[in-house]
Amino acid sequence: MNYKSFDVNKVREDFPILSRKVNGNKIIYFDNAATSQTPIKVIDVISEYYKKYNANIHRGVHSLSQEATDAFENSRKTIKNHFNSKETCEIIFTSGATHGINIVSSGYSKILNENDELLVSEMEHHSNIVPWQMLCQLTGAKLKVIPMSIKGDLEMDEFEKLLTSKSKLVFLNHVSNAIGTINPIDYIIKKAHSIGAKVLIDGTQASPHIKTDLQKLDIDYYVTSAHKMCGPTGIGILYGKKSLLNKLPPYQGGGEMISDVTFEKTTYADLPHKFEAGTPNISGVIAFGTAINYMNNIGFDNIFNYEKELLNYAQDQIRKIEGVEIYGDSINKTPIVSFNIKGIHPYDIGSILDKMGIAVRTGHHCAQPIMDFYKIPGTVRASFSFYNTIEEIDLMIKGLKKAIMMLQ
Repeated sequence: MNYKSFDVNKVREDFPILSRKVNGNKIIYFDNAATSQTPIKVIDVISEYYKKYNANIHRGVHSLSQEATDAFENSRKTIKNHFNSKETCEIIFTSGATHGINIVSSGYSKILNENDELLVSEMEHHSNIVPWQMLCQLTGAKLKVIPMSIKGDLEMDEFEKLLTSKSKLVFLNHVSNAIGTINPIDYIIKKAHSIGAKVLIDGTQASPHIKTDLQKLDIDYYVTSAHKMCGPTGIGILYGKKSLLNKLPPYQGGGEMISDVTFEKTTYADLPHKFEAGTPNISGVIAFGTAINYMNNIGFDNIFNYEKELLNYAQDQIRKIEGVEIYGDSINKTPIVSFNIKGIHPYDIGSILDKMGIAVRTGHHCAQPIMDFYKIPGTVRASFSFYNTIEEIDLMIKGLKKAIMMLQ
């Protein structure tokens, strides 16, 4: 299907789950920041792998292994081209973004010392906080926090004050999973590089909406997960500049990541295999490449512009509800609306919406520091994708009003 002229109704036909019912109502799926839905083309690729050429990859001389290896490595090339890494070997397959962050943090345990400092933003997902805390406990390095404003933007003046010659690594998300803010990573990368610090970008929430050019932005390390990009769960990537990845020790030992093994000594394989121990998620990797091709066929400009319409409309309609407060009011946002209604617990709102077939996320969204900043226990989070519609938002607004009548 050609999506040069974006037609959401045609797009929706690609997603079989959107036709099912929940609690007697047609599903309205507004939990895309947690995981996106999967088009039939991606589902079919997974099925086809197991039906036609299920085999372990690399080193196999038989036809099935060669077919699986070709499909696996072609997916790596697809992902390399999409994100514009310099070399294919810089794309490391992981179980997801969390795994990728842990590979880097583990490697830095051999590099840092107690005089070094790490900078993290206040709006991170726990997976981009906890590994670095563990690293600091291990090495004695200091963790410093870039604060955020009430609007949900990072305080750039404070960032510049925190950045010193002791700063070795800056890590932050491109987009906040809790409030949708698009962070100015181009500015942050340039500033960090000016004093010799490296930068890791968690692209998990950005990659479904924004096409990130790794070389143009000069990103040192980048992670994301397929299940946010219309792909399967359990697969993601770590990108790293070749020179930097070569300096990091292997994260795991086992098959595939070796060059030569004796009981006296092991030498490690070259990139990317050095970080890909064991049998990988072969069907997941192949499907990830298919998902990226699917999204590129729709067009990321189409996706971003359409989702911006959904975001603006949803925010305008939600603000009309008495007693509502939206958290994160940056002018640069992806389609996430995180809000509370005065006097009502977000869990109760989410439960009633579910009875109407409307899926939203409630809680702290694995971003407790943001909730602490706003002095709240959690929020209702509605997050949209390019297969959602204005009509679905209208039904959510109707559902919210009904929930308020029931709970107040």
